[in-house]
Amino acid sequence: MTGSTGPGADVEIREALIAACRDLTRRGLTPGTTGNISVRRDELSFFISPTGTAYEALEPNDIPLVHFDGRWFGRRRPSSEWRFHRDILKARSDAGAIVHTHSRHATALACTGRGIPAFHYMVAVAGGVDIRCASYHTFGSQELSDAAVAAIAGRKACLLANHGVIALGADVSAALTLAGEVEDLAAQYCAALAIGNVQILDENEMHRVVEKFRTYGKPDALDSALTFGGADLPGSV
Repeated sequence: MTGSTGPGADVEIREALIAACRDLTRRGLTPGTTGNISVRRDELSFFISPTGTAYEALEPNDIPLVHFDGRWFGRRRPSSEWRFHRDILKARSDAGAIVHTHSRHATALACTGRGIPAFHYMVAVAGGVDIRCASYHTFGSQELSDAAVAAIAGRKACLLANHGVIALGADVSAALTLAGEVEDLAAQYCAALAIGNVQILDENEMHRVVEKFRTYGKPDALDSALTFGGADLPGSV
C-alpha cells in the first residue's frame, strides 16, 4: 500500500515512478524503453509506465492508472506487460512496486532457461534459497503472467526465460535496488560458470541465511555478542 490517495499523492507516485524509470537507464539495467515499472496506488489499482515512451520525456500525466479489472485511465496506454504487474500486485500484499528489466547478465541467464542457484549467500536477498526462472511465453500474454506469478511465489524476484527480470519491493526504491542486486548476482554467476566447478550452498544453509536477512540492516537486530555502550565515543567530551 502506498498510503493516502488523492491528487497530491497521485502526483508524488507518478513522479517517483518516472524517476525510477530514468534510473533504469542510468544504472544500465535496461536498454531503451524495454523495462517497465508499476507502483501500487491502493487495493484495486496501480500506476504503470506507459508503452513505448522515452523515459526522459515522461511527465506525471503520461503515467496511466490501471484498475485490477483491466480498465485504464490517462492519456497514454499502459505498458504491454501490465498483466503480470496487475497479477503480482493482486497476489502479493507485500508488493508496493514492481520493476521489470532486460538487464544484460540476468537476461543472458534467462535465455538459457536458468535461474540463479545458491552459488552465493546473497541470493537470499531475493527472499528464498534461489531465484527461479519462469517458463517462456509471449510478452504481454496471460500465460506469461501466470508463469511469473508462480516463479515469484515466496520470492521477491524471478527471471523470465528468453526475456528478463522481475523484482518487487515494498516501494519503488526497494524494487529498483533489488533489480540491480539481481543483475549483480547474475553477472557474478555468469563469471563463475565461465571458470567452472561452481560450488552451490546447501539448502539448510540458505534457509539460515534467509532467516538472517529478515533482520539484515535493522538497527534493533539482536546479536548476543554485541552490547550497546552508548551513542558517545569513550573519552569524548
